[in-house]
Amino acid sequence: MYILIPGGCGFIGSSLAIYLKNNIKNCKILSIDNLSRSTSLLNEKKISNYNIQNLKLNLASKKCLQYLKSLKIKIDLIIDCCSDPSVENSKIMPEYVFDCNLKSTLNLLEIAKINKSKIIYLSSSRVYSIHKINNLFSKVDYKNKLKKKIKINENFSTESPITLYGFTKLASEKLIQEYSYLYKIKYIINRFAVVSGYGQFGKQDQGFVSMWLWRHLNNIDINYNGYGGHGNQVRDILDISDLCNLIREQISKFHKIYDKVFNVGGGLKNSLSLRELSNYCEIITKNKVNIKGKTLNSNYDIRYFITDNSKIYKFYKWRVKKNLRIIISETYSSLIKNKKNLKKIL
Repeated sequence: MYILIPGGCGFIGSSLAIYLKNNIKNCKILSIDNLSRSTSLLNEKKISNYNIQNLKLNLASKKCLQYLKSLKIKIDLIIDCCSDPSVENSKIMPEYVFDCNLKSTLNLLEIAKINKSKIIYLSSSRVYSIHKINNLFSKVDYKNKLKKKIKINENFSTESPITLYGFTKLASEKLIQEYSYLYKIKYIINRFAVVSGYGQFGKQDQGFVSMWLWRHLNNIDINYNGYGGHGNQVRDILDISDLCNLIREQISKFHKIYDKVFNVGGGLKNSLSLRELSNYCEIITKNKVNIKGKTLNSNYDIRYFITDNSKIYKFYKWRVKKNLRIIISETYSSLIKNKKNLKKIL
């Protein structure tokens, strides 16, 4: 099997590439990554240790499309990890985010059409309506009942606004479905919640769990932004190993389960607020950092997101295995291991 992984030098892409190389017999993997993020070079070196080649190309460009068309290989599967995952970036540089997240999908679908490739698309929980999510709570019950047993499934509203980032992900989903209809391309779309774990070197909007740990580790101040500045926003966290296990399962069952959209996240048991994350970080790093509250809300922020994994369990019997303590501990371990290199780039 020949697998193409766009975004193969990102946290998720590199972790997937190595996992699949080690766990699928006779698996050949090719990465495409323009290495625009400072940590991508670390991940490129890591995947090269497993004889996984990275093509340093801009996936949204005509040059990249022509190069991929010229390859003398048949690509069996595309796992699209390529995106700029920053919600706030999509405000200030929408053209760049549209290229990364939407135009690149179009180019990949052209390759899938030629190769008759299957495609697994890594979408996002941010395709769901900001207003509808925030309206799940009144001001009173949000303050007093932060973890109501409300879980968001695939039928939740995608009505705008969903952020420009969310729009590019939802538009990519629709594009995949149109190509599937026209050219019989088999697809799976996974709308992932927050992903963390060993090997994540994150920052605001792009891996806040590891960013929180990094700031505690290095005694850097933290802000609680919006919703009163109390750090009460809630998210569910999925470990990278659980994500990799699911993708492997989806590959093995692609012959009978395809053309589906799934929500995938840590669920209620792996959900926490920013305040709770700060407590975890204090315990593990033994450092207490200065935390400031900023009451002004970003118009792109949401109060709460917890994934309903019912559908993904129904089709694959897949369950989350790693709990929050393990996820945070393993993320911390990777930061400690790479601290010297990361201090130069984070």
